[in-house]
Amino acid sequence: MRSVLALGLTLLFALPSWSADPIRVLLVTHSGGFIHSSVGFAEKTLKEIGPKHGLEVTCYRFTQDPDAKVKGKNGETTALEAYSERFRGSTGLTVSKENCGRINRETLKNFDVVLFFTTGDPLTKDELGDLIEWVKAGGGYAGTHCASDTLYGSPVYGELVGGYFDGHPWHQKIKLINEDPNSPLTKTFPTASEITDEIYQFRGVPYSREKLRILLKVDNSSINAKAGKRKDSDYAVSWIQNVGKGHSFYTSLGHREDVWKDPRFQEHLLTGIQWSAGKLKADATPSDAVK
Repeated sequence: MRSVLALGLTLLFALPSWSADPIRVLLVTHSGGFIHSSVGFAEKTLKEIGPKHGLEVTCYRFTQDPDAKVKGKNGETTALEAYSERFRGSTGLTVSKENCGRINRETLKNFDVVLFFTTGDPLTKDELGDLIEWVKAGGGYAGTHCASDTLYGSPVYGELVGGYFDGHPWHQKIKLINEDPNSPLTKTFPTASEITDEIYQFRGVPYSREKLRILLKVDNSSINAKAGKRKDSDYAVSWIQNVGKGHSFYTSLGHREDVWKDPRFQEHLLTGIQWSAGKLKADATPSDAVK
């Protein structure tokens, strides 16, 4: 394990750093559904490691109307106050107006990549339309873990992220298969790498190897594959795809804080963000087209 971490650290610090034209990243952790306890740690981690590798990180914890009136435990309150209470219960952190922002055509002009670590519905229909239009015009989308557990009622978002969460039958140590060993996004996870995390499976639609370039998948010999739902037993972990002139990267890893501490995951995420921003070259030809 010590040698694996040493390798990860060596590769992480070998990543290029850009002193000019930083990649402006918006991390969105708004969670209308389950709030993962690791989202605060993810925010802290990305703010610590990002600037060393050319990232300028902004964080939105709440993306709806903070002043909207809602029913709370003790009567009427604001949407922000109600959400802050829930967020604090999971993460120990509060949410103030400084942590709020809307995602729309105007705010997207200030960013190169939007990174989702979300659940529920962080966007309105119009805001989602703005995001899709922005990515197709050359913007970058990235998602980690529960980004696929988001906006189920909007199929266009499912196409953007590449797949919808369909349960996590496994929370254990698994082995990974590196399907694209030549990709800079997978260098720290050679085949047979082991990692412990909550492992997702994905719905049949929109997930498709005809559209996605699969980077990592579960080695089914390391799990009880019968616990999964997919008839093809295809349990992908991360992928990329071109979306118009823009890019989309997704990794289902990131449930646990120790994963966010893992330099192998950090490089996987950083290179995914860099590729999404168009700063790093990687082949996004769909997996089924390169068999």
